Amino acid sequence: MADQPLPDTVQWPVHISTATRLSGLSARMIRHYESLGLLPGIARSESGYRLYDENDIHTLRFIQRGRSLGFGMEQLTELLGLWRDQGRSSAQVRQLAQRHADALAQRIADMQAMQDTLRTLIHACHGDARPECPILDSLADYGANDCRQACGA
Repeated sequence: MADQPLPDTVQWPVHISTATRLSGLSARMIRHYESLGLLPGIARSESGYRLYDENDIHTLRFIQRGRSLGFGMEQLTELLGLWRDQGRSSAQVRQLAQRHADALAQRIADMQAMQDTLRTLIHACHGDARPECPILDSLADYGANDCRQACGA
């Protein structure tokens, strides 16, 4: 959606229902992003309905694409600021993206370690009628070890 050009047939400004269709975001999320200040200065009709112009839709698409890449709200705020700042250097954007990629790599490594541990525990569990379960034992021991360390025992 974000990569597709906006249709030429759109009559600007548009109401939220059209903004949802053009941006790929729900009305709830659009209102949320507006409340966070990511979409400032939304015009209102005389009857109070939100009116979105073409720039607003581009901003919503930018936010949607950033969220799909896992950027958090703070990072998105920074990215939007950089996107709007024509005097920015691409080095700033690259640094932010690199920090995010590094954080994702760490999360992936952590999740891989969790998966490896779970696979080991699953393999050790007989999965039969006996009550002995290395999975539960491991969870209980982990908690006990944390308590002993925290309590100084």
